[in-house]
Amino acid sequence: MDLYPKIEPFEQGMLEAGDGQRVYWEVCGRPGGRDGVVVHGGPGSGCSPAWRRYFDPEVYRVVLFDQRGCGRSTPKAADASVDLSSNTTPHLIADMELLRSRLGIERWLVFGGSWGSTLGLAYAERHPERVSEAVLFSVGMTTRREVEWITRDVGRLFPEAWARFRDGASEHDGAGGLVDAYSMLLEDPDPRVRERAARSWCEWEDTHVALRPRPPDRRFEDARFRMCFARLVTHYWRHAAFLDDGELLRNADRLSSIPAVLVHGRLDVSSPLDVPWQLSQAWPGSELVVVDDAGHGAGADGMTSALLAATERFARRHRLGPLG
Repeated sequence: MDLYPKIEPFEQGMLEAGDGQRVYWEVCGRPGGRDGVVVHGGPGSGCSPAWRRYFDPEVYRVVLFDQRGCGRSTPKAADASVDLSSNTTPHLIADMELLRSRLGIERWLVFGGSWGSTLGLAYAERHPERVSEAVLFSVGMTTRREVEWITRDVGRLFPEAWARFRDGASEHDGAGGLVDAYSMLLEDPDPRVRERAARSWCEWEDTHVALRPRPPDRRFEDARFRMCFARLVTHYWRHAAFLDDGELLRNADRLSSIPAVLVHGRLDVSSPLDVPWQLSQAWPGSELVVVDDAGHGAGADGMTSALLAATERFARRHRLGPLG
């Protein structure tokens, strides 16, 4: 299945979220249509125009936003002087609720991938009455076990690349692990140290999310994107997403009224399949769709088809008449 045609926002703005934070948001699709919200990955990736194209624009009114510190939101985490203490999962959940309220939305479908699945789950468990359905892919819950896997254990599959990643932080790799070591380097007063750490972190990201060898992610060619991404990922990962460890799985019964589709690549070595499988067992009304030839992310044809089928399925539950 092909993505829906490219569209542009019909409304956009900056949300004054408190703590000096301004959160970029936009609305696309059909005014007055079926409400959905996109929760991007990273943390720190920002929301690209491609996310708009997973929704039928004749049916959905889709809200996209850049999470605190990244994309078009300000201040930017790429700046070393920006304090990240007010950039936590509870803060992001509060931003989503403030945005929903400002836009006059009663309930919305939550669509999120990778880190966005963690944040989408956390939001849904905190505010289940505000979520009509959920479509989550490349599902992770950012537990300490998952962070250890992605920064150390999966290195057994990429030993040469992991050795470079390890060596990039060897002087700080103590009891806290590599994520803490890189976080320290990214806060170093020397900009050259920060830049080397950001580049090394993003090179490792490029490795573990790839199912097969591929050209580097072009976004990482931008020094400010690299720094923003690396600072935010290490900030959230070293704190296990600012959640009690295992909290999202333990509280999955709060989602019992929310139908969901969980889409995951069987060959996803960055986020192994056991995580969404456990979640699907604990979430009544969820369906796990496993795409056999896919890895991490939405790029594979099978992943795209499964995600489009999910948003179409939920669109049929609320199909609107012709535009008029």
